[in-house]
Amino acid sequence: MKIWTSEHTFNHPWETVAQAAWRKYPNPMNPAVLGTDVVDRHVANGVLYTHRLVSSKWGIPGWAQRSLLVGPSNICYASEQSLVNPSSRHMELKTRNLTFGRFIAVDETLSYQPHPEDRDKTLLKQEAVVTVQGIPLNSYMEDILTNTIMLNANKGRQAIEWVIDIIEKEVADIKITAAKGTDELKKSLSQARKSMDEFSTNAKKTLDDIHSFTNNSSGIPEF
Repeated sequence: MKIWTSEHTFNHPWETVAQAAWRKYPNPMNPAVLGTDVVDRHVANGVLYTHRLVSSKWGIPGWAQRSLLVGPSNICYASEQSLVNPSSRHMELKTRNLTFGRFIAVDETLSYQPHPEDRDKTLLKQEAVVTVQGIPLNSYMEDILTNTIMLNANKGRQAIEWVIDIIEKEVADIKITAAKGTDELKKSLSQARKSMDEFSTNAKKTLDDIHSFTNNSSGIPEF
């Protein structure tokens, strides 16, 4: 059994990082992860619980595939259980592989919480426990999988930053669109006010003309 742990600090608030974590896959940094499918999602006591199926390519060496007696497998699946508690600002994801489950167990946990020393930053704690049994060179296989997890963890952090950039651009676009909408509304109101002023001016002038005409008509002698 091999255990790998890591910590990383994002210079973004928890709400931003948590949103990016949901949108992390697929991404160009780690194309091995093909996508996710939601199996179940519900809210209990203000906490969001989600069960997703993650599909990916493991890239296991051919000799290991033959040892696992499964032949070449292009797509591997894993089960991900997660919870998001907005009140305590805590997000946790637990993932375990389904493919090769009789021989390989990869249990991975990711936890996102505000950094204890700076609440505007987010602390990611990551742990992976790798167990290989029932095949030759099991310790060597555990090393390979652990190194792969370590490399993918770095790609995952890059993917989070990539998604955050997208989110910030989306927010900027919304602000620009809102600003344009506000400007157009102000312009429309200004035009409407100008039209009302012109209408009032013309109406007053018409009334004055009628009043003047009426006064002039009263002084005309009768025959």
